[in-house]
Amino acid sequence: MRMSVEQPLWRALTAYRVLTMLYAVGLFATAYDEYDRAGIAIVYYVVLFVWTLATLPFVQNAAACTKRFLAVDLAIALTGILLTPLAVDDRHIQNGGPTLPSIWTAGSVLAYAIKGGWRWAAFASTPVAAANLIERGAPARDTVHNVILVWVASIAIGYVVEVARASERTLARALEIEAATRERERLARDIHDGVLQVLAMVQRRGTVIGGEAAELGRMAGEQEIALRTLVSGGLLPLSRGSRSPAEDATAGTAQEPPDGDGTPVDLRTLLAPYAAAKVSFAEPGAPVLLPAAAAKELAAAVGAALDNVHQHAGEHARAWILVEDEPDEVVVTVRDDGPGIPEGRLAQAEGEGRLGVALSIRGRLRELGGSAELMSVPGQGTEVELKVFKEAKAGHR
Repeated sequence: MRMSVEQPLWRALTAYRVLTMLYAVGLFATAYDEYDRAGIAIVYYVVLFVWTLATLPFVQNAAACTKRFLAVDLAIALTGILLTPLAVDDRHIQNGGPTLPSIWTAGSVLAYAIKGGWRWAAFASTPVAAANLIERGAPARDTVHNVILVWVASIAIGYVVEVARASERTLARALEIEAATRERERLARDIHDGVLQVLAMVQRRGTVIGGEAAELGRMAGEQEIALRTLVSGGLLPLSRGSRSPAEDATAGTAQEPPDGDGTPVDLRTLLAPYAAAKVSFAEPGAPVLLPAAAAKELAAAVGAALDNVHQHAGEHARAWILVEDEPDEVVVTVRDDGPGIPEGRLAQAEGEGRLGVALSIRGRLRELGGSAELMSVPGQGTEVELKVFKEAKAGHR
């Protein structure tokens, strides 16, 4: 059972009503000589005693505290205030003596506050204030002070109750999301242990067998990527049904981000389309936000790196994209298992006018205020590390 955050308030109200009822009766007993018509007071206190004890179940929770109960409860409090001049002598009123219900009246107002919030509290405290002024006959300082105190206190408590209820709803929603996340993780483990492994096996075996089996293996690889992406982050890659097997070595064009350099864009949505049968995409579970211009240029640099894999590493080479969301920067690593780049080859390519790495990758990152590092060992593949700052440095052009 879930404990309501307002439940302690109902328990406190229950105790308050009983204690203040006994307090009102005690005041009457100690000031009995000030009552000209003590019979009226005695009848009222009998009603108050019976009503307070009989209605304890109605102040246990919000569901039990009905509008009808609140209306009758407030009527009893107002009746006690207005009966006070008929029961006591003039000296009692002039000296600012308590009304028949005394501070028990505040419990009635607080019930409204806990049940319906500050608006209900304001509604209930207004007639109580009017009744106190009528009972006193004039707006004396102590009466006005007590009226304002009850009015402000009840509204404040009503507002606190509304905030507590909103916090409780937020917490309940967070717990639901946490439970859903745990369930998705459990399903992801089951899928990874079963379906994804089967699809990967079909892809490998189909490639080895060749012919129609190779096409079946290619389709199984596409479904593996789509299912893995869905399980990990809910980002589905674009349909690749019209691509050729050669195009599947690297994915297609990244999705266009919204217009505006300052618009936050989830980088994962731009990189997810690059995932393919031979391109694995690993991402954080939360959005990786960058300004639109920076995200677009970074995604284009990743595309250029994958184009290099397709052109120079061979059609059988595999590639991996890893996105890391650091506190101050975003790091994207593109790695392949190709033959690597011979030492001095990049400088030679720039001298021959082939500027793919120099312009498409390093140039883009340099304009963003970031960096691009290329590491390659002959026979062990190539790794390109792209870094972009999240804040003002990312907008440096």
